[in-house]
Amino acid sequence: MTDYVFRKGEIEDINYFLVNVEKSFGIKFCKTELDHIVTYGELCDHIANKIQLDHSEDCTTQQAFYKLRNAISSKFGIDNKAISAGTPLVGLFPRYNRRAKITELERCLGFELNIFRPPHLVNMALLVLCLASLVGLYFNWQIGVLGFFSSIGGLVIAYKIGIEFEVQTVGELAKKMARENYLKSRRNSKTFNKNEIEKVLTDWFSSDLGLDKSKLKREAKFA
Repeated sequence: MTDYVFRKGEIEDINYFLVNVEKSFGIKFCKTELDHIVTYGELCDHIANKIQLDHSEDCTTQQAFYKLRNAISSKFGIDNKAISAGTPLVGLFPRYNRRAKITELERCLGFELNIFRPPHLVNMALLVLCLASLVGLYFNWQIGVLGFFSSIGGLVIAYKIGIEFEVQTVGELAKKMARENYLKSRRNSKTFNKNEIEKVLTDWFSSDLGLDKSKLKREAKFA
């Protein structure tokens, strides 16, 4: 089987995405630091080696779950024994005050969760408007430009006020925390588990960039 080669657009997405990786793992890339990276495996190894913390054989996702469960329990008076990985978020956070409660939870955790999205129908309608506006540029550029910026503005507002969950359960949220706020999700933020970094990155790239996990092999090459 031929090794997968990342296309230009995918590489650009990954380069942009690495800003979030820096934040999650507490590292910083220099401008040309990654120029020598040829494969996905080399990228994962480079990130793992760049984290200058003590190695600890423990699971960050598990620690994120306990931290999340304890925060929900203490903040909202819910018995932590009633909160499992499979507990639906909609049962813990009713729609009428969902955003306010999540804000309280974020303050307790010490970081943002970024788990809201608008309804899918709203997303679809605004995306259709955006595409229609791009087509409309060829017929009436003024209407096309107006429609395009209206759709972009609508998407921004929709994400700011949307209250639908991107993840559905406490366990899924814990995995998201472990990816996007790796060090802050750990019991001891001065340690990390070197053995899980590649898996965390693969799950994160696949989830947020829409990359097929079957393509995220160590041998996959950057063009």
